[in-house]
Amino acid sequence: MRGSSSVRSISIRPTHKYFTIFVTLLFVLTFASPVQSIENQARDKSPEKKIKGTIVMIHGMFVGSWVWENFKKYFEERGYKCITPTLRYHDTPLSSPANPNLGTTSIVDYVNDIEKEIRKIEETPIIIGHSMGGLISQILASRGLVKSAVLIAPAAPRGINAATWTVIKSAWYNRERMALWDEPLFPTFEGVAYSSLHLLKPQEQKMVYEKFSYESGRAAWEMAFWFFDGKRATFVDDEKVTCPVLIIVGTEDRLTPPAITRKIQNKYNKVSTYIEFNNHSHWIIGEDGWEKVAETIHGWLARVP
Repeated sequence: MRGSSSVRSISIRPTHKYFTIFVTLLFVLTFASPVQSIENQARDKSPEKKIKGTIVMIHGMFVGSWVWENFKKYFEERGYKCITPTLRYHDTPLSSPANPNLGTTSIVDYVNDIEKEIRKIEETPIIIGHSMGGLISQILASRGLVKSAVLIAPAAPRGINAATWTVIKSAWYNRERMALWDEPLFPTFEGVAYSSLHLLKPQEQKMVYEKFSYESGRAAWEMAFWFFDGKRATFVDDEKVTCPVLIIVGTEDRLTPPAITRKIQNKYNKVSTYIEFNNHSHWIIGEDGWEKVAETIHGWLARVP
């Protein structure tokens, strides 16, 4: 009897509390861990969104990177990485004094700044330039820095006569604010409304103009009076432009009308495609219907190497 009593006193019977803990741990180790592992595997195997390429978008005179808001969103939604730099000293509103260093800034300075940004990119980028940004894009293309170039209402390079009646009239509106060679240039509302925003409603013109900034007097004179520029700042060697080039212009453009952009197309005739859009002005990237322009560019990029 003493032995039986001894055996009963050392026997182990799990209590309800410890049994519950044991079962819970067993469940976690058996089921929870494999579920977490499967989730991790699924996450690891999920395909990453492939980037089609990098696009550098260069704005024109008197504005900033804000002009590319619609285009940037459009192309990013279609798999491109977009970089929209603001040219030096173009972040000062017209309500504030201009940066005094802007006046002596050359087209070459703008080009060199963008080249530095491009060289930080691992791949050769696509470049899209509007107006003066189109001229900057031409120079960058001649340096062999871009995969393809899209020139939207581009300013003309050295050697092309860009003096049409509408261009002269656009300059006339700014005659009282015309800068000297080394001073910042202030755009008047009347000049901007006539030359670039004439297809927008009056209230839209004012909203856009309020975003404008100053421009370099030197850069403006280098483009307008290239025949006096001994440094040849706006020169582009067309033989060195070997990448595909798309040139786009609106039929109602008063600053870079088709009469001028066709000459630019002829300069790069071996590698260029030329498209005119009806009922669009120099502000083609911000007017109603800009989506059609972006769609055309997107389709062209899909077809070229």
